[in-house]
Amino acid sequence: MANLIKLDITNNKPDEIALAEINAELMRQSPQEIIQWAIENFSPALTLACSFGGVSGMALLDMAVRIDPQLRVFYLDTGFLFPETYALRDEAAQRYGINPIAFRPTISPEAQAGIHGEALWQRNPDKCCAIRKVTPNREALQGMKAWITGLRRDQSNTRQQVRPVEWDAKFGLYKISPLWDWSEELVWTYIQFENVSYNPLHDQGYPSLGCTNCTRPVAEGEDKRAGRWSGQAKTECGLHR
Repeated sequence: MANLIKLDITNNKPDEIALAEINAELMRQSPQEIIQWAIENFSPALTLACSFGGVSGMALLDMAVRIDPQLRVFYLDTGFLFPETYALRDEAAQRYGINPIAFRPTISPEAQAGIHGEALWQRNPDKCCAIRKVTPNREALQGMKAWITGLRRDQSNTRQQVRPVEWDAKFGLYKISPLWDWSEELVWTYIQFENVSYNPLHDQGYPSLGCTNCTRPVAEGEDKRAGRWSGQAKTECGLHR
């Protein structure tokens, strides 16, 4: 790890050649080593996004706080999270001695209904996600140089080109994906071996969790993300698109 090229983070224009070289090196490293590299390059302007819904985020949280207990952790409180998600947040905060920072929309669900009409997530889910996820996420990343996410190549067709580190043009900083090549099975193996807490809804047919209004259990044989925005052409909330 000591021989890896360091990124020049003095401006917002990444050196694509250096980025490619670093990815070639990071692809040979473990997730923990990728996290360590990110800490060495970006701290204290580094943050970890954890939804307290997906197992990837919980595995990353467990790995990251072992390396840096002071790492800034945030989550997006859309106002439509499952009770189990809040409970897992509280459990993780106590277990790891962390204080996850909540970033919320500027308008309440009631105000949103008054402005945009009832059940915006059914009529215009992209608009709903923009209000309740994308804008708060932009606020969460203010002042940061990089964020750590749970993106994996096996999660969906839109994520098959994920690399350990990318330039996130949407938010204007680097995006680190330590689990980029891990499978769902490998994540669960880590969760079980390290006794990491996870959202109990996973045991009730919810392999992928988001807001209550846009998440349903997945039937046997369905794609693991079929329960997100069911009946819509939408496959991403907009954070990673």
